[in-house]
Amino acid sequence: MSGTHDDGVFDDEVSFNDEVSFDDEVSFNDEVSFDDEGFDTALLEEELRQAAAILDAVPAPLRQLAVEAYTLHDLDARIAELTFDSLVDAMPVRGAAEVPRMLTFRAGEVTVDVEVSGQGLMGQVLPPQPARIEVLGGPQPGVPLSADELGRFAGDVPPSGPFALRLRTGAEVVVTEWLRA
Repeated sequence: MSGTHDDGVFDDEVSFNDEVSFDDEVSFNDEVSFDDEGFDTALLEEELRQAAAILDAVPAPLRQLAVEAYTLHDLDARIAELTFDSLVDAMPVRGAAEVPRMLTFRAGEVTVDVEVSGQGLMGQVLPPQPARIEVLGGPQPGVPLSADELGRFAGDVPPSGPFALRLRTGAEVVVTEWLRA
């Protein structure tokens, strides 16, 4: 053995001085066109998002910090603390298939009771008063709702992912903690 491997693939010896000819002429200036009609850009975008989430995932503490920072973009808003969550504080109901999630938030004298279900959300501001409410779900604009004179409000789109509520009652702004739907 001379230290070289001979597998028979390169039996014809070619030196660097030999001329090599190609049967087909190749030009690097030829324009290549792609047909966009059959191309699903939404599918490509989703696949790239999934790949990025796996290969370059955002660390959980950084994600939480970003969510909390977004909550505070209303600097004059009071933060409503979560005082009751039926997922944590309530006893499970045997035999119930889809039980709505009950939440209670409190900021000073203002209390917000919210019921979240697959059909949407509904709630009441206490003490009863009219209010403008936004269902926040990230950097996009919030879904607007209105509370009537009794403080009742409802929305037929259930929140998906992290969400919070921003209430504007007269001169006061209250923002709830962020929760997962």
